[in-house]
Amino acid sequence: MVFCLKPFLEHSSHLLLVFYNQDLHRNALFGLPAISLSVHPRHGWPLVFSEFVATFGLLLVIRGCSRFRPSMIPVAVGSYITAAYWFTASTSFANPAVTIARSLTNTFSGIRPVDVPWFLTAQFCGGMAATLLFGRLRPTHDHV
Repeated sequence: MVFCLKPFLEHSSHLLLVFYNQDLHRNALFGLPAISLSVHPRHGWPLVFSEFVATFGLLLVIRGCSRFRPSMIPVAVGSYITAAYWFTASTSFANPAVTIARSLTNTFSGIRPVDVPWFLTAQFCGGMAATLLFGRLRPTHDHV
């Protein structure tokens, strides 16, 4: 498995800037300080496992749509995240950039900065598990 770190880091840093910018605008709209670190606790193994499941499932949805109906990816992702908000204890952050950005807002959707590493680890593990599953599911030869 070949993994190129540069595009991943570039994409991740771009997403982080986008979500941070959204946090700034949202906080300004509601008269909150530009940056207010969250004090909302999100800790414990049930939440960490939920975040693993949320990330794993999101990548399965994206992979399935990309193989069978790519035009439906935006609808499928939005539907999955909405559903996963309700069926996971973690409320389905499922994205490192979202997790970090939500630590910068002290609202009901926030996460304490001290809990962020656990969520990032769960997301990484969920992503790796999904990637390994994709590799096992991929046909070893083409049927023509």
